[in-house]
Amino acid sequence: MTAAPETVSPPDGGGSRPLEGRRALVTGGASGIGAATVRALAARGAHVVVADMDQAGAASVAAEVGGSSWSVDLLDPAALTDSELALRLAGVDILVNNAGIQTISPIQDFDPEDFRRIITLMLEVPFLLIRAALPQMYERGFGRIINVTSVHGIRASPFKAAYVAAKHGLEGLSKVTALEGGEHGVTSNCVSPGYVRTPLVEKQIKDQALVHGIPEAEVLGRIMLTESAIKRLVEPEEVGSLVAWLASADAAMVTGSSYGMDGGWSAR
Repeated sequence: MTAAPETVSPPDGGGSRPLEGRRALVTGGASGIGAATVRALAARGAHVVVADMDQAGAASVAAEVGGSSWSVDLLDPAALTDSELALRLAGVDILVNNAGIQTISPIQDFDPEDFRRIITLMLEVPFLLIRAALPQMYERGFGRIINVTSVHGIRASPFKAAYVAAKHGLEGLSKVTALEGGEHGVTSNCVSPGYVRTPLVEKQIKDQALVHGIPEAEVLGRIMLTESAIKRLVEPEEVGSLVAWLASADAAMVTGSSYGMDGGWSAR
């Protein structure tokens, strides 16, 4: 049976605020890619819930865009009970799974607890949020699941076992969500940037220099950008703009996809 085309249009009929009347939730929304995404969605009319363990940062970004904040440690099981998630995701039309952490280490030295922490935050938590969001999205016949993965969701680099594993897993979860959600008006896609100018990447420069045994000044050219055709970092605002497009009615037939923004890295 062929599913009926999505007929739900933005409440304001499009225009300069195509997400007017929509409610979005962005994890890791207090800084970096998350904050840029919050601003992009809000600029297009959405009410955005900024979820982050940085309470002050989340509140500041939320106040800037007229949204709301959710101070939450996503690694705390008590914060992710079914009842709590039902409350926090009530009315959410657009879910952006963005929160992430990084540990750089050879596999033989990789702390198993660090591995579990990364897999939990970047794969299990998105699953729990998607699981909680889908029933009401299905009921309304509209939903957008957008997962900020990474070029490391489709490529691997040494010393990032947990991060690469989590991002590959999130790419797969996103595709399954797309297949299940299609008949209910719910799309699911990934945005997979290369190295983005964020605090997370800036912190990696020191770690990469240490593990590779090179000066910090050489990390960008010799490690981070060596595979990219465009030799610069991705700007957070570029990622936020792509996320906002995937949330729009223009992307109603885009699902199960992974949009690379890696300067040509994955073209190799």
